[in-house]
Amino acid sequence: MENSVNRNRVLPILAAVAVMLAIPAPAQAAPSIDHADTQAVLDRYQGGAGPGAAVHAGNRTGTWEVRAGTADTNVQRPISSDDQFRIGSQTKTFTAIVVLQLADEGKIDLDAPIERYLPGVFNGTGYDGTTISMRQILQHTSGITDHLGTPAAGPDGTYSLRELVRAGLTNPPQFPPGTAWGYSSVNYLVAGLLIEQITGRSAGDAITSRIIGPLKLTRTTYPRPGDRQLATPYLPGYIGGRTGPFFFWFERTFAWELSQWATAGAMASTEQDMVTFTQALADGRLISPATLAQMRTTVPIPGAPAGMAYGLGLIRFDLSCGRRAWGHIGDVATGHSSATFATDDGRHAALVTNAFVQIEDTTTRVQVIDSALCGTP
Repeated sequence: MENSVNRNRVLPILAAVAVMLAIPAPAQAAPSIDHADTQAVLDRYQGGAGPGAAVHAGNRTGTWEVRAGTADTNVQRPISSDDQFRIGSQTKTFTAIVVLQLADEGKIDLDAPIERYLPGVFNGTGYDGTTISMRQILQHTSGITDHLGTPAAGPDGTYSLRELVRAGLTNPPQFPPGTAWGYSSVNYLVAGLLIEQITGRSAGDAITSRIIGPLKLTRTTYPRPGDRQLATPYLPGYIGGRTGPFFFWFERTFAWELSQWATAGAMASTEQDMVTFTQALADGRLISPATLAQMRTTVPIPGAPAGMAYGLGLIRFDLSCGRRAWGHIGDVATGHSSATFATDDGRHAALVTNAFVQIEDTTTRVQVIDSALCGTP
């Protein structure tokens, strides 16, 4: 999950990289005969991204895959599209959909002040809950901070959404509501708290019953507090970097309490499940057509690659081949970085690498996704 607190926590670990085991950069996978262009882009990306990387892509009639490097630094094996991994901020799209379903059901008004649904939560915080709407929260135009602050863990070491929101709101706003765009994981913790307030159940249960269950995403989970496990087969996650021809990797797959990221970045899934989910959203199977149109109403993302803009928990990506895709990107300190996008005509592509610290040079994951979607008939 992209936030400064997580990155700061990782820096001391990186300082110890000199004592880690140095392993040579793994050999690249042989190019796919049918998708050699995407294989070449993926090879370049993986060379600066992580021990391994993989693409799972296709259309309504079939799928294809290309892989590079290794899923595990101890055992040479390619990443599988059924390997479970932490999806980080791709969780935000699941959270946004539940909020939008509640709007479809008439239980919330996206443009009403958040104070209506979470009375008192913003009192004494430096924020005015009567001037911030749920639309702004989902769109990252609320001005709410991206700093998680210092939440207090419960006796069992886990975190409640209410405590996460309280701690986040101790940090000053990025800007007045509606005047700019600023990425904020705290926005999606507030959204999760709203889900719990309106539905009367945990946000994870709401996401599971409303999205994971109906779509039969059998390898997708919202973890219970204290549960750090991944289902076999899973993709180990690493942090580290590169020195000359060598990579230095330190496994962090199970090192973090996931409830600290909650509805902003705690979920796990697979490439297969993520393309099913993202295509279902593009096909209008999760929210009404009118609400999907609102979800796709975007604002510019400062500093983003050309053709990218942000809607309500959804990124628009205008491809080099003239098509348009929708999805999200996720990074998380367990050592996983990923992205999943789909088009209205049924093309989809998921990318994952098993590293949190990415040393991207000229090839980025955006280029990999673009190649995969444009290379799918």
